[in-house]
Amino acid sequence: MNVDEVIGFLKQKAEPAYLAGMKRFGIDTTHAIGVRLPELRKLARIIKKDHLLAIELWDTGLHEARMLASMIDDPACVTKDQIDNWTKDFNSWDLCDQVCGNLFDRTPFAIDKAIEFSARPEEFVKRAGFVLMAEYAVHHKTASNETLINLLPIIEREAWDNRNFVKKAANWALRQIGKRNDTLKVHALQTARNILKQNNKAAKWIATNALAELVDK
Repeated sequence: MNVDEVIGFLKQKAEPAYLAGMKRFGIDTTHAIGVRLPELRKLARIIKKDHLLAIELWDTGLHEARMLASMIDDPACVTKDQIDNWTKDFNSWDLCDQVCGNLFDRTPFAIDKAIEFSARPEEFVKRAGFVLMAEYAVHHKTASNETLINLLPIIEREAWDNRNFVKKAANWALRQIGKRNDTLKVHALQTARNILKQNNKAAKWIATNALAELVDK
């Protein structure tokens, strides 16, 4: 399929009612048409991996085309510059999460970019840093404990950020690291307790939510 054929297919699958629902979930629909995620995944299975088509789809600016691009791109072909260029285009939490979870966390640059993005001021770039941490903890079964332990001080450092999409991602990263194994759980729990001592609303929420889940595991 070429880019025009893909866009034509997406327009056929667009649902105005679903588009309205996306807005209710806090998704920026300025450049969206309302295609459900399962439809995008079906199409991705048909197309398979196609790096050049992924680049063309991203460049259309269409929300669903960009989601699909993250599903068909080949992580082995992704460069640091591509990660930077796509990340600066993030305008919605779902696009951020799909691109990070489908593609970026599977590249050799995932940890370096997670650390870098976690210190950025832009809300969705910063969210991307913590989403990368969370997705890396889930998908990389052979990742060392040390690699993930080294991310915990960053989560603790940034726990002050009260922006909704940032604090939720930081909490997500903390919980996913803690759920990996008993060793990481101990370190994540200690990080949560450290965060709880910070005198701000975001930190209290991040820590309390993580402790509630990890203590019961």
